Amino acid sequence: MANITLDRIDKRYPNGYIAARGLSLPIADGEFLVLVGPSGSGKSTVLRMIAGLEKPTCGTIVIGERDVTRLPPQERDIAMVFQSYALYPHMTVRENMAFGLRLRKQPEATVVRRVAEVAEALGLGPLLERKPAQLSGGQRQRVALGRAIVREPKAFLFDEPLSNLDAQLRVETRAELARLHRRLTATMVYVTHDQVEAMTLGTRVAVLKDGALQQVAPPMELYRRPVNQFVAGFIGSPAMNFIRGAIRHDATGPVFSAPGLTVALLDGGTGSRLGGDVVLGVRPPELVIDRAGIGDARAAVSLVEPLGNDQIVYLTLAGGGDVLAVLSADVPLAVDDVVSLHIPGPSVHLFDAATGARLSS
Repeated sequence: MANITLDRIDKRYPNGYIAARGLSLPIADGEFLVLVGPSGSGKSTVLRMIAGLEKPTCGTIVIGERDVTRLPPQERDIAMVFQSYALYPHMTVRENMAFGLRLRKQPEATVVRRVAEVAEALGLGPLLERKPAQLSGGQRQRVALGRAIVREPKAFLFDEPLSNLDAQLRVETRAELARLHRRLTATMVYVTHDQVEAMTLGTRVAVLKDGALQQVAPPMELYRRPVNQFVAGFIGSPAMNFIRGAIRHDATGPVFSAPGLTVALLDGGTGSRLGGDVVLGVRPPELVIDRAGIGDARAAVSLVEPLGNDQIVYLTLAGGGDVLAVLSADVPLAVDDVVSLHIPGPSVHLFDAATGARLSS
């Protein structure tokens, strides 16, 4: 296995589209790094540049100790798993898994041994003589994984490999991938637009927007300390609530103030923002509903979505604007109920209204 280093990578197409902007990203040996972002953020292009399917406009790509920036894919010793599986329909599972090894003229005994070992690990033993048309989507994806694993490459690249699977299969295959990484201790780079996949799979997650790296950190650091409003809104489901207002001081200390809403803040340098426009962020599970009328704002329930043990409650603030709360299903709420809303100070995130950058809270 090997580390991967992207150093000041740019990718500009002839039509002027910029897919990567000054991207520098070290990926440690044995790390599971997830590239996540909305459509058009450049994550798949970055993966294709690592694979050698696209060439950067400038910058360097190093795999191990070797500069591979201008090398073709077959000389990079990486394995890529695609969204579409890319299996040969006329070959059996065994033949699909062995194809890459035979192409490299590996001894037949080695081919047979590796295919058997990987098939056993992935539960593909009973399927080895079947062809792809006789397999389910989840089984085909496991064959695609197996074909990559038998090669024992320096790194594995995954381009949204679970997006064609149904919800249950996605959960199962996601867990399988996580176990596989622990067993192989392999370097893996995984692209997805699904932030739930990113949070559950990655040892680190890199968030991209318009080709630029916004933040790279362990999943819970992204969740708890996003560097800007974009990362805060993209990571977490349901997304973080944002309310625009200003900071002022009263007798108790710094206070966030917006129409119909007042939130006491922890004193963490917020005084320097007195009078300036800021955006308060709070995650839906952190909001507290109080029917007794003691809270920071009044709000009316506009929609309730039951989710088994929990419910998502859509609220319209008395001063205008909408927020979401995630509450226990035991809390009795109905549309048009008026409730008191409390935002605990320790749960607050503050962002500069102009730049979106994180402020002290």
